[in-house]
Amino acid sequence: MPPSFRYPAKPAPGDAVAVISPSGRAAAIFPAPVDLGLERLREDFRLRPVEYPTTRATEASPQQRAADVHAAFADPEIKAVFTTIGGDDELKVLAHLDPGLLTAHPKPFFGYSDNNNLNLFMWNLGLVSYQGGAIMVQFGRPGRMHPVTRESLHHAVFGGGPRPIEKSPEYSDQERNWAEPEKLAAEPDMFPSEDWTWHGPQATFTGPSWGGNLEILDFHFRTGRYMLPDEHYDGAVLFLETSEELPPADYVYRVLMCMGERGLLQRFGALIWGRPKAWSFEQPNDPAEKASYTTAQYAAVRRAMAEYHPDVPFVLGPDFGHTDPQQIVPFGGQITVDGANRQITAVY
Repeated sequence: MPPSFRYPAKPAPGDAVAVISPSGRAAAIFPAPVDLGLERLREDFRLRPVEYPTTRATEASPQQRAADVHAAFADPEIKAVFTTIGGDDELKVLAHLDPGLLTAHPKPFFGYSDNNNLNLFMWNLGLVSYQGGAIMVQFGRPGRMHPVTRESLHHAVFGGGPRPIEKSPEYSDQERNWAEPEKLAAEPDMFPSEDWTWHGPQATFTGPSWGGNLEILDFHFRTGRYMLPDEHYDGAVLFLETSEELPPADYVYRVLMCMGERGLLQRFGALIWGRPKAWSFEQPNDPAEKASYTTAQYAAVRRAMAEYHPDVPFVLGPDFGHTDPQQIVPFGGQITVDGANRQITAVY
């Protein structure tokens, strides 16, 4: 069975919150979205951001980044912890973390992408954290925060209890270029959202959520260092999404295949698969190419579920990862996947 989870106490307007960079160094390169995100944290959320030595450092060792994590959690004046951006090597930070310190000073932690490493670490300790809400991306969105993101974030930061995760009528996966700050006043181009698609039995399942970014989870499947014994995932809800690296459908299928061959995929009682980001600066797909990429990824998921875990409800398409707007997901919090009524509800 999964660990027994605690929800850390929420901050209140006026409280101090930490802003850290345990993952990538983009905050040192692109100050404009950092400053914009901090301004919105102060003005829209009425929180007082506190930066740490490595928050905008051009270089920072795993030990230095871990020290900032410790300092943020240990400080009694800090009531929540936000990350600036993801990256690709936060896995190396985990070896330098003190689980006893995090357990003794639980706080709401907001991060996704490479910061799922810390989400997973906290899950193992029985602490609920939150998937989403990066300072440079969601808070620092050009033009304005998307209203759907803002409402979801506000509830996750200050609220509690159950809240539905609902479909947005629009989405984007084509962000503005931070290297061109003069263009950051304009909102991203938005596109009509396709309907979610529901599969499997019309059943309802409730359990603590586990998952995040597929590529980061693959790090953990390969190393095994921070994975709990497989039986600890019995009764959890698996939620997964892919990043701006645009992994091909074959990769997606093979990760799920390996989870199935291991017997891990079958441990989960339901699956939520996020809308894939299908455009990047390195691969600026046109609308037809984006649609083809998304269709192929969804087909890979359906194939794996049909082969290894056909008897559970699963849904494709919610926006909780690298697309805009972003619905915040409580990582370790209770999630209900209602296949009969086609609803997702999370407890914050």
